[in-house]
This record gives sequence, C-alpha cells and structure tokens, in this order.
Amino acid sequence: MISVMVFTRDLRVTDNPALAAAVAGSAAVVPLFVIDDEIVMTRFAGHVRRLGFLLDSLKALDESLRGLGGYLVVRRGPWPDTVLDVASSAGAAEIHLSADVSGYAARRLARLRSIAASARIAVMTHPGVTVVDPGGLRPSGGGAYRVFTPYYRRWLAADWRPAVPAPSRVRLPGSILAGRIPDLGELCRGPAGAWAAGGESAGMKRLRRWSATEAGSYAATRDDLAADRTSRLSPYLRLGCVSPLSVAAELATRPGTDAVVRQLAWRDFFSQLLAACPRAGWADFRKRGDIWADDPGAFQAWQAGQTGYPVVDAGLRQLTTEGFMPGRARMIAASFLTKHLGVDWRLGAAHFLEHLVDGDIACNQLNWQWAAGTGTDTRPGRMLNPTLQGRKHDPAGDYVRRWIPELAHLPAALIHDPPPKDRRAAGYPDPVTDHRSAVTAYRAARQPGGQAR
Repeated sequence: MISVMVFTRDLRVTDNPALAAAVAGSAAVVPLFVIDDEIVMTRFAGHVRRLGFLLDSLKALDESLRGLGGYLVVRRGPWPDTVLDVASSAGAAEIHLSADVSGYAARRLARLRSIAASARIAVMTHPGVTVVDPGGLRPSGGGAYRVFTPYYRRWLAADWRPAVPAPSRVRLPGSILAGRIPDLGELCRGPAGAWAAGGESAGMKRLRRWSATEAGSYAATRDDLAADRTSRLSPYLRLGCVSPLSVAAELATRPGTDAVVRQLAWRDFFSQLLAACPRAGWADFRKRGDIWADDPGAFQAWQAGQTGYPVVDAGLRQLTTEGFMPGRARMIAASFLTKHLGVDWRLGAAHFLEHLVDGDIACNQLNWQWAAGTGTDTRPGRMLNPTLQGRKHDPAGDYVRRWIPELAHLPAALIHDPPPKDRRAAGYPDPVTDHRSAVTAYRAARQPGGQAR
C-alpha cells in the first residue's frame, strides 16, 4: 500500500505521529508539502520573514528526509485538490496529516475528505500540533474550557502521549518527482531583513541551549524587556519544526521551569478554544457591546511606533524590524490600542500577523481578545498603564533606548515619560492620548448605561 503524508504545521521527522503512522502502514510514502497560494499569495503576501522562515524549514525538512532515504515532494496550488492529485497519481490508499485547530484548517480538511471519499482514499488525522490533543480535555458540561486555571489543572494531570521516534527509513514510490522549493523572491517582494534559521535541527539546538542555560530563571526574567532572555522558540512551535510535546518533556526535566511549561499550557488552552469555536479567530469570543473608535490617525501612529508612549513605541518598532516582540511588550501594546485608543482588536491582531514570524492564529487572536476584554480574561476591564509598565519592566530604559534611538540620551528617570521640551528637542511625539482621560473614558463606557467602546 502507498500513503501520502501531508506536512502542514509539523515540519519535522521526530515525534511526528502522522509521519510515523504513514510509514508504519505502507510499503511506500509520499512526504508532501503543498504551497497553498490562498495562504502564501493572499494572506502572507509581502510577509518576507514569515515566508523566509517557512522556506528555511522546508529545506531543513527535505534534508532530514533525504537522510532517511527519501525527499520532500513539493507542489503548488489549491491545497485539497493538489493533495488529492498527488495521492491519485501515486496510487495511494491513505492520506495522513496532523489535525489542526483553525477554521481555515477545518474547512480545507473537510474539502479534502469530501473529494478523497469520491476517489476512495481514506484521510486520517493525527495529534502533534499541541502537547495535549485539543479535544482531549473537556469540562463536565462538555464543549471547551473557557477559563485557563481549571484547564491548566487538568492539563498538568493528563497523561501525555509517548513521543514517537523518527522513522528509520522513508521509502518513496519511484514515479513521484520531488518538485522544487521556491526561492523567497518567487513568493514575495520586499526587503529581506533577517530571521533566525528555520527547521527542526535549528529549533532543537535552540531548545537545548536555552533549556540548559536560561529556562530555570524564566519566571524571574521573562518580563525583563531589555534582557531579551526569552526562548524565541515560538516560530519553531508555530510551524512544528519542534514538537510541543518534546519541548514540554525537555523542560519538565529542568528545575524551575514551571513557568515555561505553563506557557505551553496556555498555547494548548487557546488551541482547544479555537478548535471548539472557530469564529473566535475574528469575532468577539464574549460580546460586550463594544463600539470601536474610527480613528485611522491613532491607529497609524500605533503601527509606526509614534504614540508618544516609549515602551509601546519600542515594542512596535521591534515588531516591524525583527518580526518579534516579547510577550510583555505584546500585552502592553495590545492593551494600549484597545483600551486607551478604543481601536478594534482585529486591526491590531492583523498588524501582528503581518509582521510576527511566530504569528499563530490561536495564540495571536485569543491573546488579543484577552487584552481587549472580549476574550477569556476573568478581569476584562483591566487596563495597563504604559508608563508604569515601562518603569517596571524596563527600569533602566535600555529597551527603549535600543528601539527609540532619539530618546537614548535621556536618563532612566525621564525616558518612560519624557518632558515636553525633551520630546520636541528629540523629534519625539507628544502622547496621542492622556492616560488619565483614557482611563476615565474607558471606565465610563463599561458602566451600566455607558456607551461601550
């Protein structure tokens, strides 16, 4: 029997249950990746770093498969139809892939199942995108967990599936040509910038180095913006270059890593929530009657890192320069846009997805909803003071100096709230809104009878 293994967000050979199942049950396997133009050319057009990291990861996957005696088959076109075309050409009886959680993934899987059934080809899904299967933990009333803490208790007590070793050999049918991984310039235009090398080997090296040196102090250092001591594993997790289960298992052996493992639980929590409620990707998870401000100028100032609040602006400038922001900076920026400026969270979430190399639909969208007060936060009215956040998490001002060079000469006492004369001298803008006024307006909107925004 011949099978097709369709790689999606699991670009690795180790602990890949879908690949292991395809190899174990077949005489030959077609390892396939489809460059889906609906994603690459429409949703990610111009997203240079994201596409560069993807292409790196595909090349690394091809190298891994060649080391096992196979190679990666690359095709380009509409995903369901292209997968079926390859399966039919190979004479495959089965198609294997990892189960995913987004509405888009669910729709294209449904389409594949429909057309594959007509061709009498079975479609089988497997775990691998999360630590715990998204449907594996359910509250007593059914559905999905909507509050993190009870989910986390169940997640910690759950039996994790055993990790699956890489196949010893991958044998392809002789009639299938490899195809070609395209160059970056074929998929997008724009300045290339730089990004970390993608792929399983690079991801595992980063994991082992970071877990041995930094993971134990993560709880104390994760919000230190200037220190930049976070793992930066998130792009590898987004594309499955490293297995989330392998990351959790690696970290569980290290003392003091509870806070890191908790972040993996948050990732699983948002994944199970999106799987159960796909509309939460772009619709309010909890409707609170918000009427968002129509203020293009304020939104553009936020995008450009010109809000006049240094810690907000530093994070947004890092985003467009590196394709990355620390988690604390993301939270500050999201809270400011939605609660100080009253701008729709969907605009901010789209801007993040445009630039973040690690832009994951479940984590990005539901973290934005958490910050906006429309998601799973049990205190939806919380509002972060950006000046106090800067002083707390960048006390020496080094993060701001790194990303806002016009303020680099200011001492720590002034850098998070520069006096007007220093702003003018540096060419740095006045605040786009006053914090106290924004708090008053937001609280009034949240009162019974107030106009929500």
